[in-house]
Amino acid sequence: MTKTAPYGTWPSPLTAAQVAAADGAPTWPDVVGEEVWWTEPRPEQGGRITLLRAVPGEPAREVLAEPWNVRNRVHEYGGRPWTVLHTEHGRRLAFTNWDDQRIYLCDPDDPAEPVALSPEPERHHGVRYADLRPGPGGELWCVRERVTGSARTDVVRDLVALPVAGPERVLTSAQHFMTSPQPSPDGRHAAWFGWDHPRMPWDGTELCLAEIQPDGTFGPHRVLAGGTEVSVCQLAWESAESLLAVLDPDGWWNLYRIDLTGTVDNLAPGAHELGDALWKLGSRWFAPLGGGKHAVLRSGRLAVLDEGTRTVSDVPGTGGLPVWTASIVADRGAIVGVAGGPDRETAVVRLDLDSATTTEITSAAPSVPVDHLPTPVARTFTAADGSRIPAYYYPPTNPACAAPDGTAPPLLVHVHGGPTNRCSPALDLEFTYFTSRGFAVVAVNYGGSTGYGRAYRERLREQWGLVDVADCAAVAEALAAEGLADPKQLAIRGGSAGGWTAAAALTSVRTFRCGTVQYPILDLTAWTSDGGETHDFESRYLDSIVGALPEHAERYRERSPINRIDQLAGPVLLLQGLEDEICPPEQATRFIEALAGRGIPHAYLTFAGEQHGFRRAETIIEALQAELSFYGQVFGFEVAGVPALRMSE
Repeated sequence: MTKTAPYGTWPSPLTAAQVAAADGAPTWPDVVGEEVWWTEPRPEQGGRITLLRAVPGEPAREVLAEPWNVRNRVHEYGGRPWTVLHTEHGRRLAFTNWDDQRIYLCDPDDPAEPVALSPEPERHHGVRYADLRPGPGGELWCVRERVTGSARTDVVRDLVALPVAGPERVLTSAQHFMTSPQPSPDGRHAAWFGWDHPRMPWDGTELCLAEIQPDGTFGPHRVLAGGTEVSVCQLAWESAESLLAVLDPDGWWNLYRIDLTGTVDNLAPGAHELGDALWKLGSRWFAPLGGGKHAVLRSGRLAVLDEGTRTVSDVPGTGGLPVWTASIVADRGAIVGVAGGPDRETAVVRLDLDSATTTEITSAAPSVPVDHLPTPVARTFTAADGSRIPAYYYPPTNPACAAPDGTAPPLLVHVHGGPTNRCSPALDLEFTYFTSRGFAVVAVNYGGSTGYGRAYRERLREQWGLVDVADCAAVAEALAAEGLADPKQLAIRGGSAGGWTAAAALTSVRTFRCGTVQYPILDLTAWTSDGGETHDFESRYLDSIVGALPEHAERYRERSPINRIDQLAGPVLLLQGLEDEICPPEQATRFIEALAGRGIPHAYLTFAGEQHGFRRAETIIEALQAELSFYGQVFGFEVAGVPALRMSE
C-alpha cells in the first residue's frame, strides 16, 4: 500500500550507515600477470585505502593488511600510489604509505614485512611520492615532492629514481610540476610532461623529451608538444621513435602520435574529449590495443579509436555500467577499469572486446532496493548568455510513498568540486539518501566543467563566482518553473570548489532558501600564495578563474562570501575537516564567527582526522544526518530517525 506523505518526510530503507559503508570507488586498477589489482577505501577502518588483487571470476584477496594505507598527498590530492617492479630478486610491490608518506617495498606473495625504500625525511621537512612507475633495470621512477619551509607553498618537486639497492637520485627538475616519467623502449630517451605557475595542467603543459645520460639522469630536454595554451594529460611510448599523447591544440582532448622530431598526427580528429582534468597524477584515459586501435574514455564512456577509419566508437557490452573512470588498462584483448551505472555500484570490471561481455571483479550490485534508485534524466538548460548548461535531474523515488496532489519536492542543487571537473550519471547513494525521502536532486555541469571542450571550460575564465552561480540558479529556477521543484524549497550544496559556489550563491542571489557548504573556499584573498591559506598546487589557480593580482584585488574582495555575510539569503550548514590543507578550517571558522549574532540560523560541524573530503564512516554518517535534519528544520517538515541538528543564530 502506498503511503501519502509530504515530500522530504518519506521513510527510506537507506540509512546513512549504508551510504558510508559504500562510500568511495575503487581506484588505480592495473593488471599484474593474470591478476587484476586495485585500491579500495575502507571507511569503517578510518578511511584507510587498501590494495586488493583477484583473478577475474574469483574472490578478491587483500595484499596489505592494516595499518598500511596505500595513499599519498602529492599536490594534496595524491597520485598513483603503487606499482609492481620486476627486479633481479623477482616481483616487488612498491607503494606509498599515508602515515609517513614513504615508499615501501615487499614481495607481493609474502607482504608481511614491507621495508622502506625511500629515505627517512629530515626533521620538519616532509617528503612525499606519487605516480609510481617501473623504470629501467628494475628501479622505480616517480614524482617526489619536498616541503622546504613553513608556508603551505614552500614545496619543490623532482622526478626521481629509487633503485632497489642504492641511493635515490634526481632525474630532472625541469619544471615546477612534473609527472609521467617514462623510459623509451630502447632505454635511450625519457619522456614526461610538466608545467609551471600560474598554469593549471588543463590550461597548458609541455611534453618533454630528454636523453638518458650514462649516470641515469636526464640530459637537457626539448618540448615535443603542448605549451602555454595546449594541455597534455597523458602520454605513453608507442615505440622507440614515437609517443602517444592526449592533448588539445584544437580545443578538444584528442589522441595524437608524436615522433621524436615533434611531428604530430591527430589519430581521430573530432569534437570529443578523450582526456580530462589531471587532478591526480598517473590517471590514464587511453590504452593501446594494437593493430591501429586504442581503447579511450570519451567523456567517461568506453570507446575504441580506429586509426584506419579515424573514428571513435562506443564499445558495446558495457550494459548497466556505462560510466567509466580513469584509469583504464588493456589486458589481452580486454579492457580493465572502474565502471558504474545509474542503478549499479562502481566496480572493477574486465570487458572482453571480442565477445562484448563484462566480468565484474568486484560486485556492482547496489546495497539498496533497485526500485528506490532514481533514474537520472539528462537535461540541458540555457544560461543567461545563451550557453547550454548540461545537468542530471534525479527525481524523488520511493515506490512505497507518494506526495499530496498539487505539491512539488524540495530541490537540492548539487555543485561538483574542481571547479574543473564534472558530474556523471553514475549511481550516487548520497543522492539516493535524499531522493528516497522525497527530495529532488540536480547535478549541474556549470560553465567550467570538463567533457565539453576547452571553450566550455573557459566560460569560467575570470568568472568564478559569477558564471557557476548563475548557471546553478538558472537550473533551479527552470525546474521550479516546470513544477519539478518547490520554488520555496530550493537548496544548494557542494564541497571544495562546490562549497565556494554554494556560499557565493547564498550571498549573491535570492534563488536559494538555504545551503550546505562543505570544506569550502570562502575568502579568495587569503586563498592565494600571498594569503597563505592554500596549498602550492592551486595557489595560482585564481589567476585564470578570477584574475591576476594585484590588479584585480578588489574583485577578490567583492566576490568572497566572507565579505558578503550581510547578504546571506538564508540558513547555512558548514562541514569541515580539521586537517584540510587544501581548504583549511581557518576560512570556515572565520565565516561562522562573523555570522554569529546576526539572527540567521546556522551550524558548523568540524571533524578531527579528516582532510579534504570525508573518508571515515562516522564522519560520513554524522554529516549526512546533519544535512537531512538541517533541511527539515529550514523547510519546516519533520525528519524521523536522525539526531536533530543544533543550530545557532
